[in-house]
Amino acid sequence: MEITYFEPFAKKTAINSISVYQHYISPYKGFSCPHRLLNGGDSCSQYVKRMLIEQSLVEAVQSSLQRFKDCAHASKIITTRNSGGGCIIIPCCIPL
Repeated sequence: MEITYFEPFAKKTAINSISVYQHYISPYKGFSCPHRLLNGGDSCSQYVKRMLIEQSLVEAVQSSLQRFKDCAHASKIITTRNSGGGCIIIPCCIPL
């Protein structure tokens, strides 16, 4: 399937949407990306944004899906570690 005509618009729209999320929603949602908390580095939103810049649209979507799975797994690890009480980490990504 040829998506080269649509790709630049889709990538720009996705990157701009992530930027809006990072600026207006993320600072106020009350929890952080479990993957970033557990492993350091980029949050999921920053990772996806970077993949959209560095990869083709199809590759970025595939990378993002794997990242969301990894983030859900990180959330489970953190939740298990904190099961004795304390902060409950809410995953930023829907468990896939």
